[in-house]
Amino acid sequence: MQTVVKSHADVDAAYTAAQKVVETHHRIADFLHVGVTLAQVDRFVLETLESLKCKSCFHKYRTGGLPPFPSQACLSLNDCVVHGTAAYYLEPLKEGDVLSIDIGVKYRGWMGDAAWTYVFGEMTPQVKKLTDSGKESLAKGIEQIRPGNTWMDWAQTVQRIVEDEYGFHLIRGLGGHGYGRKLHTPPWISNVVPDHPHEWPDGEKTIEAGTLVAVEPMIGIGTGMIEQGHKQWPIYTADHSLSVHYEHDVLVTTDGPRILTDGLQNVTDVITR
Repeated sequence: MQTVVKSHADVDAAYTAAQKVVETHHRIADFLHVGVTLAQVDRFVLETLESLKCKSCFHKYRTGGLPPFPSQACLSLNDCVVHGTAAYYLEPLKEGDVLSIDIGVKYRGWMGDAAWTYVFGEMTPQVKKLTDSGKESLAKGIEQIRPGNTWMDWAQTVQRIVEDEYGFHLIRGLGGHGYGRKLHTPPWISNVVPDHPHEWPDGEKTIEAGTLVAVEPMIGIGTGMIEQGHKQWPIYTADHSLSVHYEHDVLVTTDGPRILTDGLQNVTDVITR
């Protein structure tokens, strides 16, 4: 069932959980450095969540016949779009690496779920353009998440920016979702306009005040197609080109979108240590 937030107490609770995610990202940004491993990052996430009196809602999560997710966070490096685990890549990170970190928390019965992408060392012009496309499409797409619009307005905006203006590719088949007291609830939110009628039923639904959503452009340089091993979590770009992932939690209010993970966009995401 779709989560509809009606009381001030529920709004405050959802906001507090979302801000736990923001605080975790800011602490991660201070921790990251060249030479760190994904396992060390994941351990840091666990220790940070414990200090914030919350826990990961990703750890041991199950869906679609996959094994329980083994890590505290999704740690997706370079051509890994999403769902990278702490053990799928063992080498220390180096300059030029691009790491998307997706943090999901549960705090006092409410979820928070947001991702940001971190670049190790000075960004190349192409990587800068790629990260800009993610940040701009997320911000401008969220402006469309208001009562009376449809979810298609979000997709049209995000796709225009990423594919028409920047020339990159949104990942097909992956998208955002409702959330609340559960990690995943309706609606499912595509980042692209469907190719066929009835392909995305939620796309034509009118956006209602009180809806909680996690919206998340996932972008590849060379393709929007994916590669995934059998019963394995990590999802890669099919051509193994670089990818980025940006995600905010949003509450639809009568006045428009309220970003519950506000402050995440100010995180230090270029790691120079």
